[in-house]
Amino acid sequence: MNKDTIRTMLAKPETEQEIPEGFWRRASVLALFTESGEGLSLLFTRRTDHVVDHKGQVSFPGGAVEPNDESLEVTALRETFEEIGIKPAEIEILGRSKDMFTISGWWITPIVGWYTKHNGFNLNPIEVIRVFTIPVEWLRRKENWYYRSYERDGIVRENVIFYKEFDGEILWGITAHLVHDLLEKIEIIEK
Repeated sequence: MNKDTIRTMLAKPETEQEIPEGFWRRASVLALFTESGEGLSLLFTRRTDHVVDHKGQVSFPGGAVEPNDESLEVTALRETFEEIGIKPAEIEILGRSKDMFTISGWWITPIVGWYTKHNGFNLNPIEVIRVFTIPVEWLRRKENWYYRSYERDGIVRENVIFYKEFDGEILWGITAHLVHDLLEKIEIIEK
């Protein structure tokens, strides 16, 4: 699969998502495709224990929309630069994946991009402890992920996606769900 195929798949019309009732804080993340020695991969970060939300978890770069952001794409590019130092000009935007509404009140829009420069990263030590990639071929295979319940603060969440460990990292929860939505949209995930 190449960037033109991904762009075409992302452009397919979908049923418009219904926005659930409630107050939503807007955010966007960058699902960044890159080519590595293992083929097409997605880029992830592991958050530090100093951040407010999702301490120590695997995530896509991204964050809250700021008043001066002209678009959700600008938010994702700005946050990616702030977190891991990839310049916006080095990223080609391919489209958007499916929005997600979290129980913590976030309305997240995944922006999908392509990155080929590989000039290294400049990690923000307050936000990110590691940048790594996971091959799309591994992510798409049913044998590498499963659903289970998860409890936090006395609240049980059912059908949370967990991936098996890859390179010492565990991809799960919101980010794993965003990965599944994206791989479904480009029609490559195993069911």
